[in-house]
Amino acid sequence: MMPGRSADDRDAGSALIEFLIMGIGILIPLAYLALAASAVQAGVFASTQAVREAGRAFVTSSTPAEAGARAEAALRLAFDDHAITPPLGALRVTCEGGPCLSPGTRVLVEVAWEVPLPWLPSDIVGPAPALVPIRAEHRVPVDDFRGAPA
Repeated sequence: MMPGRSADDRDAGSALIEFLIMGIGILIPLAYLALAASAVQAGVFASTQAVREAGRAFVTSSTPAEAGARAEAALRLAFDDHAITPPLGALRVTCEGGPCLSPGTRVLVEVAWEVPLPWLPSDIVGPAPALVPIRAEHRVPVDDFRGAPA
C-alpha cells in the first residue's frame, strides 16, 4: 500500500461503474418492458371499447346496411380515442338466433388484430416484426320491443 492512502481509496470511482451497469443492464430493459406493455394494453382497451360501441351502434340501426356502416364508424372512433390506427378487416359482426336486427336476436361483435411491439428491429426478432395478438368480443341483444327492420 502506498503511504498516505487508505484501504477505502481502492473503491473510489466504483459507484459510477456500478450505476452505469445497473442503468444500462437493468433500467433500460425495464423501461422498454413498461413501454411495450403499455402499447399492448392500449390495444386491448381500444379493442374492448370498439366491440362494445360497435355492438351498440349495430343494434340501434334501422337497416342492416346502415348497421354495418355504423359499426365500422364506431370501431374507428374507439381506436382513434387511443391514438391507434384501426386495423383493416378486424371487425366481424354475426347475428345469432334469427335475421339481423330482428327482435330477440343477438349480435356477436368481434375484433381480432395484432399489436406490433415498439422499437424492435427485424434483425433481432426475425424477418417479421414482433406482434401480440389481441381479440375481443361482445354480444348485444336486439331489443325485444323494437319494430322489424326495414
